[in-house]
Amino acid sequence: MAEAKTQPTDEDPAGFLDRIEDPQRRADSHAVLAMMRQASGAPAVMWGPAIVGFGRYRLTYANGRTGDWPIIGFSPRKNDLTLYLSSDYEGHAGLMARLGKHKASKACLYLKRLADVDLTVLETLIRRSVETMAPRRVDR
Repeated sequence: MAEAKTQPTDEDPAGFLDRIEDPQRRADSHAVLAMMRQASGAPAVMWGPAIVGFGRYRLTYANGRTGDWPIIGFSPRKNDLTLYLSSDYEGHAGLMARLGKHKASKACLYLKRLADVDLTVLETLIRRSVETMAPRRVDR
């Protein structure tokens, strides 16, 4: 069975973020790095060429194969800062309603810039995601 395409790498996440051309996206990315490191208690690890992840859990794909994935993470994409967070907890919808300007899908939160959102609410979303994923962690 083939391995998952996105795997942890040895690249330095801070170095990756330092190469972001847009100064606002670079500053926002470093701020999210600090929030996620604090909430997860895990070091930042590059997953593939563009995802900064924290912690690790084992997941089973629809085709039955398994692989590891970060418990939380983000990617500073060109159009959005994409955060990978769990939404599977009570109170998530209320927090999202208070967050500010954003887009979302089931597991992704898309932000143009941190100035558009309430940082206290964002930190709570990150922390609650970590707490939700804690029982599934395999990196401790």
